[in-house]
Amino acid sequence: MLPEMLGLKNFERFGKAFALRLHVMGGTQQGLALSGARGIEARLTGIPGLDVVRERIEHWRSDGACGPQHAHVHALLLGLRRLDAINIAYGAAAGDGALEEVAARISHFAEDELDGAWMVARAGGGTFLLIANEACSRERWQLFADQLAEAIARPIAVPSGVLRLSPRIALIRALDDESVDSMLDRLGHALQGVNEQQSGRLAWADGEVTPPGRSAAQLETDLLGAIDRDEIEILFQPQFSLADDRLTGAEALARWNHPELGRIGAGALFSIAERADHVAPLSRHIAHKALAAARDWSGDLRLSINVTPADLAFGSYVRQMLDLVRESGFPLRRLTLEVTEQAMISDVTLAAQTMAEFSSQGIRIALDDFGAGFCNFRYLKVLPIHYLKLDRSMIEGVASDKRDVAVLRAIVAMAEALDLQVIAEGIEEEAQREVAAKEGCAYYQGFLRAQPMSAAMFEKLARAEG
Repeated sequence: MLPEMLGLKNFERFGKAFALRLHVMGGTQQGLALSGARGIEARLTGIPGLDVVRERIEHWRSDGACGPQHAHVHALLLGLRRLDAINIAYGAAAGDGALEEVAARISHFAEDELDGAWMVARAGGGTFLLIANEACSRERWQLFADQLAEAIARPIAVPSGVLRLSPRIALIRALDDESVDSMLDRLGHALQGVNEQQSGRLAWADGEVTPPGRSAAQLETDLLGAIDRDEIEILFQPQFSLADDRLTGAEALARWNHPELGRIGAGALFSIAERADHVAPLSRHIAHKALAAARDWSGDLRLSINVTPADLAFGSYVRQMLDLVRESGFPLRRLTLEVTEQAMISDVTLAAQTMAEFSSQGIRIALDDFGAGFCNFRYLKVLPIHYLKLDRSMIEGVASDKRDVAVLRAIVAMAEALDLQVIAEGIEEEAQREVAAKEGCAYYQGFLRAQPMSAAMFEKLARAEG
């Protein structure tokens, strides 16, 4: 965090105007308690307060080079209902932990789904503000918000139980030259309105609950033809060895280049596919394109492909996947399948059998997003896995927090005892890379070295590295 981002410049003036309008506790009349709360909020979430929002938006508007072509200022205000009840039922520490988790989920989701510059700010209480300098339509921004709400609503494990939050979101596409105070005023009204509704969790500022454009049903229909129209693009997130910074392979990621809504990230893409009962065909298409692109990779570069819950539930998944790999000509021994804890919750035994069949063919298995869910250590016992892939939340604080380093050290020690290699995901700073290397992680990926890139760009990187 830059030091100037933590200052109090404009904070009281900005906060007072915002606090007059926003009500956050399930539609009650309790406003934001902003005065004097800046330091507390920073400790809870590690993100700035509202004081830096004005400066950031003014910078975006004054510097056209800091955003993609046709970028426009978008914002959403996310409020958590029943936060006071959670504090009473589970304790203030659980409530604080939930806020930290929500802040992390918002940041991670924005990082994965947005192409332009963005920033998350704490608006007080259980309310967060996300602003983005994004080239997208109103329909795309609403789709983004809907998928973000899904991510926030996922269960959160705390020492005293499992929390389930009920997010409500107000959306805005800022008018040209609209002041920040005006944006926040309209967002506050919209959030108050959606909090007072018995159903629905999204509202556009000025009462536009559903903007004109494509409905969910239309998006599902669009997706059914997206494969035939070759709108699904495969990007590759490079992975590197921590021992010598050598390129070792890449993870395949999917994006949908919608002809009207623009680029749709993997989270929203698979959510639409799930509603359309189209996950399995989409997953096979992604694997087919990724394998075809990786077929001519030089040396021992590995390809990692994600496994979905729908894949594991499909009876012929192993046979079809092995057929795809063999038809592509990509070596089985250089393929890694990444499976998340979430994908295995419904049937761990079936997942173990499926992974064992792949492993017997020389394919390696990675337990993905380790540390992001419940961390059920039974999976380490029953699954034939080769890698633990740490969620980025396990890496974020290792450069500054001794406890985070201690947790990382313990995970690596456990992995070594089980003959597993550790992959660190979300490395964005050199200090994080150094700690991960020192503590014994084997590989890493993240924006420090490279962002997700096209197949052509990855091949160019591979040639340069070779």
